[in-house]
Amino acid sequence: MRNLIEIAEDAKNAKREVAKLDTSMKNNAINKIADALLAKTDEILAANQKDLDLARENGMNEGLIDRLTLTAKRIEGIAEGCRQVAALADPVGELLWQKIRPNGLKIGLKRVAMGVIGMIYEARPNVTVDAAVLCFKAGSACILRSGKEAFHSSMCLTNVMREALKECNITPNAINILEDTSRQTATEMMRLNGYIDVLIPRGGAGLIKSVVQNATVPVIETGTGNCHVYIDSQADMNMAVNILVNSKCQRISVCNAAESLLVHESVAKDFLPLAAKELAKSNVIIHGCSKTKEILGDNIILATEDDYATEYLNYEISVKIVSSLDEAIDHINKYNTGHSECIVTDSYAASQRFLDEVDAAAVYVNASTRFTDGFEFGFGAEIGISTQKLHARGPMGLEVLTSQKYVILGNGQVRV
Repeated sequence: MRNLIEIAEDAKNAKREVAKLDTSMKNNAINKIADALLAKTDEILAANQKDLDLARENGMNEGLIDRLTLTAKRIEGIAEGCRQVAALADPVGELLWQKIRPNGLKIGLKRVAMGVIGMIYEARPNVTVDAAVLCFKAGSACILRSGKEAFHSSMCLTNVMREALKECNITPNAINILEDTSRQTATEMMRLNGYIDVLIPRGGAGLIKSVVQNATVPVIETGTGNCHVYIDSQADMNMAVNILVNSKCQRISVCNAAESLLVHESVAKDFLPLAAKELAKSNVIIHGCSKTKEILGDNIILATEDDYATEYLNYEISVKIVSSLDEAIDHINKYNTGHSECIVTDSYAASQRFLDEVDAAAVYVNASTRFTDGFEFGFGAEIGISTQKLHARGPMGLEVLTSQKYVILGNGQVRV
């Protein structure tokens, strides 16, 4: 087993080789990885089952178990994500602009590989592949640190990918994973200055907070998702119900699932019973304001301030009836995490105000929040969803994983 410094040295050496690979070599390797994932499906599922058995023994909640679970269909989806990344334009070497100065200097800005990208993430084995192939296509080596809950799955996936690289005569050290999942090693990884060029955490609020507070290497902060669906006074009721149920129930364990429902008071009596009936099919627990309880009855739990700020990642939702679009926007901007927000409305004016005034990485009109995803946005796989505002915001694909370099062409100019 390689220790952290050995892995860091291997990745640092590998980054030079990866940065020099041409697009066809990278694409061929990524397609080989996709083929290998499908060929090794049974092996991957067996490793995943070990993680699932341990998770249930340790009492992991069903939302997190869903994140941890791999199926043959999900592995097919991961492989398809790889192929989409291979099909994307290679950002490395792209000339963004070039200008000629009065003295004849040609100054240009081009995209270049980042170097070594670190990822710390929790019980989501699919991230192992997503991160690895995106970093590789962007010309960088990676160091991955999976949560212990996904240890067997992540190790198996990494070994499959490393073997695929070997078959392509590419150093397997382009993709690395820590076998030591202790907190101490994670903290040491956060301080690998001189080895890791950027670190990306992906997981719950506790993990992200720990990385932001402890890291000395540059960090791109991904965020939790306290996402809202607001039903405006001029909403189509059937559309609103469909969007709400999809946003909340289609997959509860993800950061783009809706956790809070806001309803304009003028349509609350019509909409809430329809919504409650559909949510009940998935046994969704409703935490509602006092007006919500008046409409839906005593089976509704009275919502607290904490409820409005909670990312449940479960079959639960907070509900608040608001008197205006202004109140809805104010409520969202107070409690959201800057991830994904939705308005359902037939009013163009309301939709444009919502788009302009809601502070989030992705803002929707008449569509489910579940689309905030690199795959759905056409990026192939994603490395995470940034809720910060420096360098990257929203689903992060290939371009975000590159840096920039100024290139200057002269013919003997000297500064006077």
